[in-house]
Amino acid sequence: MFAFIHHLLGGQNQFASGGLLLMLIGSVGVFLRALPEYLWSLIVQQTTMTITVKDDDAAFQWVKEWFLEQNFLKRVRRVDLDTTLRGTEMALIPAPGLHFFWHGRRPFWVRFTRSEDAKGRSQRRTESLTFQTLGRHQRFLKSFVSEIVACHHRNDSMGASLHVYDDYWVCVQAYSPRLLESVVLKTGEKEHLIKDLQRFQAGRQRYRQLGVPYHRGYLLYGPPGTGKTSLVSGLAATFGMPIYAVNLTEMSDRSLKAAVNDIPERSVILFEDIDCMRAGHRRAERSAGQQEQGSTDRETKSETSDRFGVTLSGLLNVLDGFHAPENVIFVMTTNDVDALDPALLRPGRIDYKLFMGRAVLTQKIELYRRFFPEASTAEAQHFIEAHEAETMAEFQGLLLRLEQEATPLATQLLNEVLDQEEQYA
Repeated sequence: MFAFIHHLLGGQNQFASGGLLLMLIGSVGVFLRALPEYLWSLIVQQTTMTITVKDDDAAFQWVKEWFLEQNFLKRVRRVDLDTTLRGTEMALIPAPGLHFFWHGRRPFWVRFTRSEDAKGRSQRRTESLTFQTLGRHQRFLKSFVSEIVACHHRNDSMGASLHVYDDYWVCVQAYSPRLLESVVLKTGEKEHLIKDLQRFQAGRQRYRQLGVPYHRGYLLYGPPGTGKTSLVSGLAATFGMPIYAVNLTEMSDRSLKAAVNDIPERSVILFEDIDCMRAGHRRAERSAGQQEQGSTDRETKSETSDRFGVTLSGLLNVLDGFHAPENVIFVMTTNDVDALDPALLRPGRIDYKLFMGRAVLTQKIELYRRFFPEASTAEAQHFIEAHEAETMAEFQGLLLRLEQEATPLATQLLNEVLDQEEQYA
């Protein structure tokens, strides 16, 4: 090799030999200049571990929740203002850039990146968090991740939450759960429903012994305004379970499967107005009949499913198929139970049905006395007989108007009494 180089440099063409020598010296210089960077990069790769979480994963919000409980956050000088973590309260989280902190007696670097250009169908910027620490074994990273998950479950159990799906699950900060005591049902219905849920939560081991999938389906049906959604909210708040609301008209079989796979255990999966699938099926059938004759059945089925929502088979797969989640509660609401396919109503998919119809006298009396605790049963009955309302929503509206009208009158009477007392004084 050296002899070959000596032969080239020792040639009679000095111009070519000089150019070759200059090229060799330049190449060696470039190599030597890049060598420290390469060696440093190699050392970093062999002595550190990294873990990245992107904003299209639910864990991205969990990491931000974890940040708020860490003492090092008080020392971070570049921060962002965030109101998605604590509702209307403002929270400070690390701003985009590189941050350093100690955790578990280890040094950590976290790089927060944010793309300012909106991309994709949702027209939103993308964000990611990359953690880096010293070490070569994953067990510390697993412990670190477990701590973040535990923090999320701890915060989630403090109060019920509502999540909606928009390419990924988003927590609705304006959501305020209903108190179960404020939902008035017929005598014994609420108590029986609570006992059924308690038996389900206590029976996980029994389900495993029997080889039965550990989930339970509830169907709440009846006319609008009977309190179906309010009941779901109250039950979720009582049992400390988050609600994941699924809008089937805005999903396909593929997106429904992806959404359900991201739902954690001990959650309520809510399908509101499940009868909307019938209209979607009719549109899908008309669209399938209008497809070009050259397309295959498989292509037609896929395109129709993506355009016109979830198919019945897609819904059944997430209820009790291979993609059905464990330790969750499915709740479906409908105004027209006759519009549902019989395959959807069989046990294993719907295990508990509750009809919520017209409000009866006992319901109205209980709700009246919640508004006016000092009123007697006779006063409540007199008001009920004088005002017609078929559903609890209508009756609640009447009571709200009565309360608004009574408040100014009560204030006026109180002021008159005070004026008389002042005159006598």
